[in-house]
Amino acid sequence: MVEPNLPGPLEPLRKLSRNLYWTWNTDAAALFERVDRELWRQTDHNPVRLLQLVRPERLHELAEDEGFLEHQRRAVAALDAYLRRPPLVEVEGLEPGDTIAYFSLEFALAECLPNYSGGLGVLAGDHLKSASDVGLPLVGVGLFYHQGYFRQEISPDGWQQEVYQDLDPAVLPMTHVVDAAGRPVEVAVPFDGRDVWAQAWRVEVGRTPLYVLTTNIERNLPADREITARLYGGDNEMRIQQEMVLGIGGVRLLQALGIEPAVCHMNEGHSALLGIERIRAAMERFGASFAEARLPVTGATVFTTHTAVAAGIDLFPPDLLRRYLGHYWARLGLDDRSFLDLGRTRPGDDGEPFSMAVLGLNLSGYRNGVSQLHRGVSRRLWESAWPNLPHDLIPIDAITNGVHLPTWVSHEMGELFDRYVGPAWRDDPASANWAAVYDIPDEELWRVHERQRQQLVLRAREQYTEDMLRRGLPATEPGGGPVLDPETLTVGFARRFAGYKRATLLFRDLERLARILDDFERPVQVLFAGKAHPRDDGAKALIREVVQVSRSPEFRGRLVLLERYDVELGRLLVAGSDVWLNTPLRPLEASGTSGMKACANGVLHLSVLDGWWWEAYRPGTGWAIGRNRLDDDPEAQDAFDAESLYGLLEGEVAPLFYDRDGQGIPRGWVRRMKETIVTYAAQFSTSRMVSDYARRAYGPAATAWHALRADQMARARELAAWLERVRAGWDAVKVYAVEDDGSELRRAGEPVTVRVRLYPGPLQPEDLRVDIVYGQTDARRELHIEAEAPLAFAGQQEDRLCRYEGSFRPASGGRIGFSVRVVPRHPHLPAVISTGLAHWA
Repeated sequence: MVEPNLPGPLEPLRKLSRNLYWTWNTDAAALFERVDRELWRQTDHNPVRLLQLVRPERLHELAEDEGFLEHQRRAVAALDAYLRRPPLVEVEGLEPGDTIAYFSLEFALAECLPNYSGGLGVLAGDHLKSASDVGLPLVGVGLFYHQGYFRQEISPDGWQQEVYQDLDPAVLPMTHVVDAAGRPVEVAVPFDGRDVWAQAWRVEVGRTPLYVLTTNIERNLPADREITARLYGGDNEMRIQQEMVLGIGGVRLLQALGIEPAVCHMNEGHSALLGIERIRAAMERFGASFAEARLPVTGATVFTTHTAVAAGIDLFPPDLLRRYLGHYWARLGLDDRSFLDLGRTRPGDDGEPFSMAVLGLNLSGYRNGVSQLHRGVSRRLWESAWPNLPHDLIPIDAITNGVHLPTWVSHEMGELFDRYVGPAWRDDPASANWAAVYDIPDEELWRVHERQRQQLVLRAREQYTEDMLRRGLPATEPGGGPVLDPETLTVGFARRFAGYKRATLLFRDLERLARILDDFERPVQVLFAGKAHPRDDGAKALIREVVQVSRSPEFRGRLVLLERYDVELGRLLVAGSDVWLNTPLRPLEASGTSGMKACANGVLHLSVLDGWWWEAYRPGTGWAIGRNRLDDDPEAQDAFDAESLYGLLEGEVAPLFYDRDGQGIPRGWVRRMKETIVTYAAQFSTSRMVSDYARRAYGPAATAWHALRADQMARARELAAWLERVRAGWDAVKVYAVEDDGSELRRAGEPVTVRVRLYPGPLQPEDLRVDIVYGQTDARRELHIEAEAPLAFAGQQEDRLCRYEGSFRPASGGRIGFSVRVVPRHPHLPAVISTGLAHWA
């Protein structure tokens, strides 16, 4: 490997190229573009490859260009100041030297690193960037796919083609992980009768390191080298191999690097085996049993689910698990049934396949969905895993996703924010003065947005021409007119193509759509982009339908599908569109983040009330498609939502956009742009999201980790023995009587006294906690739990019946219900560990 020979004055470029800070510092990115604009584009914005390929003569020119050198000094100073900045977030529970490890199967960080497919990877990449911004001691762990995710091409008949390209890590912004002697660090992952070896590369994401593992090394068998070839490639066997490398290999890599994370965060269930590997390591280190070692690992693990339907869960047949992991779980002292039940919602059911998501749920102390609506969806999806708990008390929380604002806000819009909001919006959006957006002159905000739309249309025209010529089709419209119009109301729709996202809902009435798009006074144009999973023919058929509609005479030039959707194209779309369209079938969109990116740029959101928009929508910002309820008939739901969408476009969106004053400014539209930015930018940023994780998940997890491992795991051993005793005697616990003070009518705030008698079986009164749970009831007398209040132990009778007494105070009027819940209690049981045991009156 030959490093580029940079002239002395340009040596700082080497450092800048190796840190992905340039992916969100637009001034640093502009510096590399200044080196060679065309080469910057050809390398997919890869500064490492740019410096390897640029002509030496050009480098010597730049070394004598004072303007360039000043620009370089500014970019280097910004990076240095960023790396030295003190943390913005303190995490209670984390001790000095503690590390949080964030595991994900994909990370979207830059277009030159195609190790991502869609929203899950974009969220993971933004998580690392915001962790760097706020100064969390976090490391990322993933896989390096040497063929990445596919490059999309559309065939002449409109069918998606997948093109894979070999990626050479030596020409990417990453560094080989080596030991003190310069040898590559290698870890072994035990497979079915053999070890598979993995090496790692390190990616600098600001202050956050990301380690990505690869099996593509000469030491491995040819088939094993292909394990990390492609993201989401292959069958179930390939998937379990990748998840073993990520979960088991990832933990072993951190151990080899001297990193023992206090908290591990699973971004979906793909990395759930990390919990098993951490338990194995603790058993070996402390001489502990599986049950004892499980407690601190579970308490120190965070699990985030992004799935809204059971079909989206990885399921593996038991025989495949036995083949790959049977020898592994035997070392843990477990038999087949004990291990396989960790991945089942119905323990003991040999007909149920093994779910990595269920394993993740069972081996984590904090679990969350990615929006408020998704929390309820997740609780329904996984309620069989907690059969003793009502829906409202299933231990799955919600932390709504966000986006990394400096990455997704356009350069010009960002400069506008710098002048009016202040530069704090980049690193700490919550502290920024977003109300100052109202002070931006309408003319200035509108001019910036119009330039974003013009840049998007220019890029779309260029790409459309290239793609049509490649397919052997005409690159111009009939009559020689241009594709798209930089002055026309532009609707953007860009996301992964999947059936539930209903990309073609807009096509339900093509005649009406044609009238909307071709309106002489208020024309509309629509830009589509997105990929289908390589094995999802149904989604590919949706892409082909979009292509075929776009070729119809009434839509040519007004409706375009852009190929090769990636991070760069996504940034242009969320900044340059006027309206961001989202049409999922509710409630199947777990969160969705593309609309958050658009809103941060002042683009107005037009969406079904699903995912984040269900909790975010406010009249006067964007628009809500359809109604806030579901129809049992999907066909009827589609019809209703399509009619709502057409009505909004015709009756509100287009008229507001084209209602201009004498200066050509749509004052009402600009007012909504400002309201959108102020309302959503900070609230739906990953800075807020990461801070939520730090406070609600990472802090309690780290506290549990340290408490349960102290004194050679003394507390964990005590708790494990107590849990074994409680589980053995739990079925004998019975609630005998519940009495209240008999009054059917009272005022809000007045106490309701409750007395309970229960039989503790073989357990002691101190092993039990008795609570009142209460809240509003509906017309069917079903209780919706809103709060709880403890009952105090009031003595034990000779027949061992225990008495408990207490009261609760309804805070509001209406029909109030209550129930009594009995759960295990131990003074050292961390709140993040749920036993799943409960008795109800």
